[in-house]
Amino acid sequence: MTQNVNLNSLRVFAAAARHGNFQRAAEVLNLSHGAVSQRIKQLELDLGVVLFERKARGVSLTNNGERYRDAVEKALSLLATAGADLERAGDQVTLHLGPSFASRWFIPRLKDFTTRYPDVTLTTEVHQNLIKRRLGRNEIAIWPGKMADRVAGQHVRQLADVQLVAVCSPYLLRPHCPMDIEALLTLPLLQDGHRRWERLIEGSGHRAKPSLLNFGRAALALDAAVKGHGVAIAPTYMIDEDLVAGRLVELWRSPDIADEFLFMSWSEHENGSRQMQQTVDWILSEFDLDAEFRGARMYPRPP
Repeated sequence: MTQNVNLNSLRVFAAAARHGNFQRAAEVLNLSHGAVSQRIKQLELDLGVVLFERKARGVSLTNNGERYRDAVEKALSLLATAGADLERAGDQVTLHLGPSFASRWFIPRLKDFTTRYPDVTLTTEVHQNLIKRRLGRNEIAIWPGKMADRVAGQHVRQLADVQLVAVCSPYLLRPHCPMDIEALLTLPLLQDGHRRWERLIEGSGHRAKPSLLNFGRAALALDAAVKGHGVAIAPTYMIDEDLVAGRLVELWRSPDIADEFLFMSWSEHENGSRQMQQTVDWILSEFDLDAEFRGARMYPRPP
């Protein structure tokens, strides 16, 4: 069994293992199906083991494939983190954010941050899924989840509960507030990729079929709500600015105890970086939480 395997073949293997489908892996990697199939076949020949069971509707990992996937994912994660460390050798701080959180929470606060910390250079990277690798130097990730996904060598702070609120334009025709769930479901509903309206409808036992307009992202559903197209449902931290500005009004708040939370994580090795300290503490202050770093100077909020 040879160990001289090609790094690109490992990336192809990881994508195929993640998606359980060579065609989907090909699309993600911008390769042809044949190229993916050939690389996997060559990798199996190099290793001397079968990694995938080929099926009519995709592939599944063999026992050897399962063991190899874990090792490959860890190795690729280490390489990605090392690469991030090299790229961010200066004082630039990178925020890893979900697309809707970036547009609805971060962008409205960006001017405040740059005013308070003009010497901190921020860049954002938007991700559809949670970053699995360990964060490197000058990297911060903000992500929702059921529980803190603790990774060795990383700090994790809970920022907020995911408290769901239904909102609409103040100009949308609707019954008088406050509204119960039955009245709410008679209005045009704007649903995002989290499909929260569907779960509420199912849980309420509502018999009539509500009008649902589907959007891929929460930010798009909220933009449609601002324009008066219906009622969106989102966490409070995504809509606070719109409520204060009067672009949206609250119709209903979930009575359920939150079972999902918003977290922030960063490397444990960042305690000496003033730029990181200021960025972390600014984010905490925006959620009315105590500063993580007592030595970082927190400038007053501009008027």
